[in-house]
Amino acid sequence: MGDWGFLSKLLDKVQSHSTNIGKVWLTVLLIFRIMVLGAGLDKVWGDEQSNMVCNINTPGCLNACYDHIFPISHMRFWVLQIIFVATPNLVYLGYVLHVIHKENKLRQHLQNQAEKRGVKLPKYTDDNGKIYYRGSLLGCYMLSLIVTLMFEAGFIVAQYYLIGLWMPKQLDCMVDPCPKIGVHCFTSRPTEKTVFIIFMLVVACVSLVLNLGEMFYLIGRRGEHKRRTAAVAEMQKLTPTETFC
Repeated sequence: MGDWGFLSKLLDKVQSHSTNIGKVWLTVLLIFRIMVLGAGLDKVWGDEQSNMVCNINTPGCLNACYDHIFPISHMRFWVLQIIFVATPNLVYLGYVLHVIHKENKLRQHLQNQAEKRGVKLPKYTDDNGKIYYRGSLLGCYMLSLIVTLMFEAGFIVAQYYLIGLWMPKQLDCMVDPCPKIGVHCFTSRPTEKTVFIIFMLVVACVSLVLNLGEMFYLIGRRGEHKRRTAAVAEMQKLTPTETFC
């Protein structure tokens, strides 16, 4: 788990600048993926290839068989999935920290000026450091959600085609240098591994749904903000006579 410590700290910072749905998504990523992967899966999987038993001892056959059935190991696949899915959020974090630093400097500049009229005011943060999702900040957040959504969906499809949805008990190999006769290899603890494969797939689907929900939430909140702004502007256009009428 120590290898994931740095990534966990960065994602914890992202959580403080995310919506409520985004915080739930990050919790799913941190607890149900990183912690489970670091604490349990390594002991379950270990070196799967060395634990396989085949009914023939032709040199190189076991390696070729395993590589043919599983082009990438389950552990490495899930590690890549976590890295790719977390990267857009880390890019968003970098942009948020840049915006906060820039607006803190602007706020200090305003405090040193007696006359503030005509000076650009902070747009994305308040005095307490709260983030407002608008403009380029909202665009960056939405882009990170879209890219994360694409990565999540892509890895779900890739899992189906590369490593499957369960661990087979028996692998039948007809690749070189295995003999052309029937070669059967047997995996270790296939039921236990199947449980973890399904678990990681379900977590990925939950993550996908949370990303979709957060996108619709931001779009809905943005639309509500526009309607509220339009209503205020319409009220300001009314003359005093029209208002009392």
